Amino acid sequence: MRHRLPLTVLAGIDPVLRELAVMNVLTDVPDAVVVRHDITDGPAGDGEIRRVVQDARGVVEDVRRELEHACLSCAVREDALPVLRRIAAEGRWGAVVLALPVSGESLPVARTLAQHLGAGRELSRYRLAPVVATVDVDAAVDDVFGDDLLDERGLALTSEDRRSVGEALAAQLAHADVVVATRESASWPHPGSDLVDHLRARDGLRVDGLHELDLPRLLTGRHDVGRGEARLDPALVTASNRTSPSGVWTLELTSPKPFHPERFVEHVGRLGCGRVRGRGVFWVANRPDSVVAWDGAGGQLSVGEIDSWGRRTPFTRLVLTGAGGERPALREAFEEILLTDEEMRRGLAAWLDREDVLEPWLGARSLG
Repeated sequence: MRHRLPLTVLAGIDPVLRELAVMNVLTDVPDAVVVRHDITDGPAGDGEIRRVVQDARGVVEDVRRELEHACLSCAVREDALPVLRRIAAEGRWGAVVLALPVSGESLPVARTLAQHLGAGRELSRYRLAPVVATVDVDAAVDDVFGDDLLDERGLALTSEDRRSVGEALAAQLAHADVVVATRESASWPHPGSDLVDHLRARDGLRVDGLHELDLPRLLTGRHDVGRGEARLDPALVTASNRTSPSGVWTLELTSPKPFHPERFVEHVGRLGCGRVRGRGVFWVANRPDSVVAWDGAGGQLSVGEIDSWGRRTPFTRLVLTGAGGERPALREAFEEILLTDEEMRRGLAAWLDREDVLEPWLGARSLG
């Protein structure tokens, strides 16, 4: 069987850490090549994607092209796939690292790459190695809980990218097989360090410092695409209620009951805003078949229908992580938004005839 080149994806929100990680790769794995992408402003104000291919001997190519899609996975597919195919055909390197644009999320890229692996496909000479994310733990608390947007830091992928810094970082940490945590502070307990442990994949690996990352060993492993997808599936997120020595906590709020639509609109700010990272799903009394995702960080909250419950029993479950004294207020808000026992006894049929106050949030409902 022909040897398959290991291909790993590198993500992060700190451009300095990304460059240090690239240098570390080229030092520790001399036969590796790094394909690095950045998205920049073009000469006419349109977006450009810049591709730099580099190995231990230096820059192999530095190319700019017009960015035709705001979707990162589409841009990677159109630009990276031909380059990766060419790299495999040349046979000059023993491993490949795909360094994403700063703030790029690794899950859609890993999904796209996986679709092109296997016999007879474009990337048949590759296997997907573990996904890596870098994080500065000294900045993690402010990055996750602060209200900075990526474009305010010059890290947005496109002019339409309105994600918060916290949203991007939290998604990277949750998806990665390996999180490389760096810091300068020697204080202990360290809230940033604890926060990384609360947000990273529980079945993943944490490495403290780039110098501790065993790249040759890492490249022998594999990224399980299905497991990576599950890590960010809002319907599968679970956690035990716990508090770390620095005061970082995670709180799981669960109930078989749906949210009351009017009380949701009135009180959602109490539950979804502030310095809290939240993930999960819920259902609403007037949309009994809709699985609604909850995703919040950096003072921003996104909700949207993602599925139907079908034969599954509906449930409401939110997993919230913070570092302050918000827990009692979050529990209280959660309980107030749920239907009461008396409202549940009346049944859900009457809710279907009421005005849908959630239509501006979730779109027109389907009751068929």
